[in-house]
This record gives sequence, structure tokens and C-alpha cells, in this order.
Amino acid sequence: MNKYCQGPKCHTYMTTDRKRGIKGDKYFQTRSVRYGYGDNNFCTVICLNDWWAEHGTRAIDHFGRLHEPIRLAPENAWVKEYDWRSGGDEHYFINKLTTERIPLTQEQYRDDNYTVATARQT
Repeated sequence: MNKYCQGPKCHTYMTTDRKRGIKGDKYFQTRSVRYGYGDNNFCTVICLNDWWAEHGTRAIDHFGRLHEPIRLAPENAWVKEYDWRSGGDEHYFINKLTTERIPLTQEQYRDDNYTVATARQT
């Protein structure tokens, strides 16, 4: 089953891959999604932007508009990283605000359940 682009103007862009029909009965139609922009809902960034221009404000109002900034504090600024320049051998948690590091093994790095709290307990 094809997944079609959700861009509201997709069918209006007159490209050869959108052109269909037999001689004398030609038309342009919405593309199938091949490259997966916007979580695989749009065939191009142009179609994604068209959708956003038409529906973006309503979508934000529906799902929840921010009324205060979201803050990233040192206690929740931890991410897992690795240094690919060292051959991928150096794995660690790094705090993006304080630059503090906690070394990890490759197994701990790959474990989605291994957290900073777990690392600090060991």
C-alpha cells in the first residue's frame, strides 16, 4: 500500500513524476512518499512547509502551545556520547551545561536503561 504525501499542494507541482494519465487525459497527482520528510509524511521539504503554513498554528494550539520557556538545568542535561576519533572506544555521559563526564563501557552506552543515576551508584 502506498503512503501518499500529505502536502496540500503536492499535486499542483508540475513535475514529470507527478504526471499521470493517457494521451488526451493527463493530470498531476500527489506523490508517493519515498524519502520520508516530516516523519515519512511528505515527499519533499517544500510539501512539509506547505502543510505547516496551512496547519501549523492550529496543530500547536491543539497539542499545546508553550506559554513559558522550557529550561535545561544541569540535573537533566546529561546525554550519552562517544568519541569516534578514538576508534569509538571512549564512551561517556556528558553534561551539556557543566561539561562533566562519567565514563561508560560500550555495553553501558548501548543499554537504553542505563542512566546517569545508575552510573553514579556504581
